[in-house]
Amino acid sequence: MMMLVVDLVKGVQTQTAECLLIGELTCPRMVVVLNKTDLLPPNKRQSAIEKMTKRLHKTLESTRFRDCPVIAVAAKPGGPEAPDTEEPQGVQELIELLKSQTYVPQRDPGGDLLMAVDHCFSIRGQGTVMTGTILQGSMAINDTVEIPALKVNKKIKSVQMFRKPVSGAMQGDRVGVCVTQFDPKLLERGVVCAPGSLHTLYAAVISVRKIGYFKGSLATRAKFHITVGHETVMAKITFFGLPLIDNSHPSADGNAAPSKPSLLDTPFTFDREYSYQDEYITSQAEASSGPDPEQWALLEFERPVTCPSLCLVIGSKLDTDIHTNVCRLAFHGHLLHGFEDKSYSETALPHLRIFKTKHKEGQVERVTDDYTVIGRTLFKKETNLQLFVGLKVMLSTGETGVIEGGFGQSGKFKIRIPEGLCLETKQMLSSTSKKKGKGGSKGGPANEDNVKTDSQPVSIHLNFKRYVFDPHKKMVQS
Repeated sequence: MMMLVVDLVKGVQTQTAECLLIGELTCPRMVVVLNKTDLLPPNKRQSAIEKMTKRLHKTLESTRFRDCPVIAVAAKPGGPEAPDTEEPQGVQELIELLKSQTYVPQRDPGGDLLMAVDHCFSIRGQGTVMTGTILQGSMAINDTVEIPALKVNKKIKSVQMFRKPVSGAMQGDRVGVCVTQFDPKLLERGVVCAPGSLHTLYAAVISVRKIGYFKGSLATRAKFHITVGHETVMAKITFFGLPLIDNSHPSADGNAAPSKPSLLDTPFTFDREYSYQDEYITSQAEASSGPDPEQWALLEFERPVTCPSLCLVIGSKLDTDIHTNVCRLAFHGHLLHGFEDKSYSETALPHLRIFKTKHKEGQVERVTDDYTVIGRTLFKKETNLQLFVGLKVMLSTGETGVIEGGFGQSGKFKIRIPEGLCLETKQMLSSTSKKKGKGGSKGGPANEDNVKTDSQPVSIHLNFKRYVFDPHKKMVQS
């Protein structure tokens, strides 16, 4: 259960709202505590409490904490400097409320041990004690545990729960674990786990959902503070999603449009191709009022992190000024795949098939014969045309062709049309490619056969894709 403490005088602050968002992602129940009631005059106190309670219930209406209890207290009347003779107000009622709201969740002793450690100290003649909460699995005396941040294994000498020795403990238990020959200064807070069960990651693929209150953009290549496991690190992000169904080849009327991908719950897999995104796509951007399209993100951490698989991930802009009254929490998701190799960009990322679609457009300059045309303006003069030999192109008149090679030194190129040009195209191209004849005298009339007429030019369309992490940067056509 979560206890959200709100200053009755100040009301909901930016950090209060952020705590509420984190609670929604992590916790099923909440109690709101209105604190510092003693700072208000007695004659205005009750009305202020009622007003704030009403406002909070309205705020919580659209969250999972709708209708949660709200209680008012003065935990330290007079403030931190006041003498301790003043009794707290409402704290006993808060204790009773918490007792009425508590419940025992479903607990599972199975799975690998994971314990969150919040304090570490030594006891003379005994060893070093780590206190914390078992988040997953179970432990027993003589078990070996790993402190993954230090890559150290230790054997459990004894276990205590609330000052009483026990032989073991399981998920949900609050314990003190004693080990020997370990310097407590090396671990203030962190995690302890079954040996080898946690992995140290240099990068990860996560599912991703934008937090609605975040007003900034979620752009690829941006850096965010990533809270994952028990650490917060900076990471560079790359967004990707399901590819559009490719109906995007231009037709003669130019009206073709790509279809949207299905929004089914699609699991992430390396067997599938994904479309590169310059930014996270919202349903508003898609002119839809439904949920955001399914999408994922690659996180590349500035320093390695140690965390369990499928753990919650929260992305934030924690360098935003807290006084600007904006939500700093940007997105959330779950860790789906981690990269443990320090050289992951060379060894693993090429298997992540994220592609960018490329489109180039040029014009037919003239016809060589019924099966060959010369094109221009598709490439720059300095382009290595050999890279494009064999790629398919489409004419705006509907014919498909293949780039055979360069033509001259100015970036022109030759296209082979295997099925041949249709009669209308030949007529169109013969009229547009007629040029001023060389035989006429200077300023004199041109030959009739060489008159150039104004007509709609025939355009050439080249579509291909490149995989973002392909070290060879090859162009691919379906």
